[in-house]
Amino acid sequence: MDIITIIISGIVGIAAGFAIAKIIEKSNISNLIKNAKKEAASILKDANLEAENIKKDKILQAKERFIELKSEHEQVILARDKKVAEVEKRVRDKESQVSNELSKAKKVNDDFESKTQEYNNKIEVLDKKQTEVDKLHKSQLQQLEVISGLSAEEAKEQLVEGLKAEAKSKAMSHIQDTIEEAKLTAQQEAKKIIINTIQRVGTEEAVENCVSVFNIESDDVKGRIIGREGRNIRALEAATGVEIIVDDTPEAIILSCFDPVRREIARLSLHKLVTDGRIHPARIEEVVAKTAKQIDDEIIEVGKRTVIDLGIHGLHPELIKVVGRMKYRSSYGQNLLQHSREVSKLCGIMAAELGLNVKLAKRAGLLHDIGKVPDTESDLPHALLGMQWAEKYGEKEEVCNAIGAHHDEIEMKSLLSPIVQVCDAISGARPGARRQVLDSYIQRLKDLEEVAYGFSGVKNAYAIQAGRELRVIVESEKVSDDNAANLSFEISQKIQTEMTYPGQVKVTVIRETRAVNIAK
Repeated sequence: MDIITIIISGIVGIAAGFAIAKIIEKSNISNLIKNAKKEAASILKDANLEAENIKKDKILQAKERFIELKSEHEQVILARDKKVAEVEKRVRDKESQVSNELSKAKKVNDDFESKTQEYNNKIEVLDKKQTEVDKLHKSQLQQLEVISGLSAEEAKEQLVEGLKAEAKSKAMSHIQDTIEEAKLTAQQEAKKIIINTIQRVGTEEAVENCVSVFNIESDDVKGRIIGREGRNIRALEAATGVEIIVDDTPEAIILSCFDPVRREIARLSLHKLVTDGRIHPARIEEVVAKTAKQIDDEIIEVGKRTVIDLGIHGLHPELIKVVGRMKYRSSYGQNLLQHSREVSKLCGIMAAELGLNVKLAKRAGLLHDIGKVPDTESDLPHALLGMQWAEKYGEKEEVCNAIGAHHDEIEMKSLLSPIVQVCDAISGARPGARRQVLDSYIQRLKDLEEVAYGFSGVKNAYAIQAGRELRVIVESEKVSDDNAANLSFEISQKIQTEMTYPGQVKVTVIRETRAVNIAK
């Protein structure tokens, strides 16, 4: 019974608790609903307030934007009104200006019409007066014809003939006076130009010699240069073609040769050998070959410096080399390069005085004697040979004609030709500039060497001892020992029959055989 009672009590308690829980839950739910309604009403109220505020802000912004747009629109309208006012003002100004111009034009037109009317009246008066003058002139002519017994045409012809004769006489007299004055003025101007040119180019003259002096520090060096039994000096003379004179002159050795190039090669070679101290035939040949190459390079450098100094551009490299070789050539004892430089400067000054092309004149003056440079003899005169060279290397026609005509071998075709001829004469005619005996002597030595070169097998030929000895070096493969003796006799006979020379000429033929092998 107790258990049943407990169970029933428990069930009743559970049911009562469940009922109480439901009542409490229902009460809580109603409270939540009330609270939610209150919150919703509050939120709705806040939303309405916020919406009202936003609405007021938007309305206020719209009003402000409207005011701004209205202000901008008013400014635009004001600007347009201002522009319209300016345009209207300009139009009014233009209308006023046009009306003024029209009034002025009308006034000018009225003046023009009045002037025209006045001129027409004057023309009518002049026509009437001209008619009266013509009538009076005719009547006077008729009276003159009656008085003189000549018609008007005949009188006119006689008057014209008289005037022609008088005018011709006066014209001839005036022409003669003008010609005489022109001749006198031309001579004075020509003399003035030449004198000014000569004065502006004053050069020192130095006649070329055929000997050079090689100075040494002591006479002990002479023995080393001569060598054992003279082999060194013979090798040096054979390699250079220069006669080396070792005499009692203290501390000096004389190099004698008519060719300045050979003499310079010998001098430089001796200087190198003495400085180096090794003097023997093989070394001599090596040094001479190198020195000859050095002289060739120096010749090109001299030519370049010369054309640069004179302001001449575009010269062919071969002509530059020819200009450099002028340093080692002489014309009647006058150094050819110095002579050509002087002629070039004289031509430039004279061309400037006459208003001609100065650069072409300098070019022609520098190149006028290039025909004297070649080592080989030519049948042509040096002026024509130089002209051929200039044409070959693309020089202008005026320059070529000036080169060929400076000794009157051909006709002068431009004003440069007489200028070059005159300047060449001025340079050669300076006191002490030339010595004709030396030039003829050098020509004789060249002819002597050319005789030897005319025979087969001759390698080199050197005229030494002032032309008293001809040293001939032959090729051992082509000339035997017996033939060398015969060759010496034949050369001497040809010299004897073809040349004129003082004293005797010794002909020495040198034949040398070399055997060379290389150990590897």
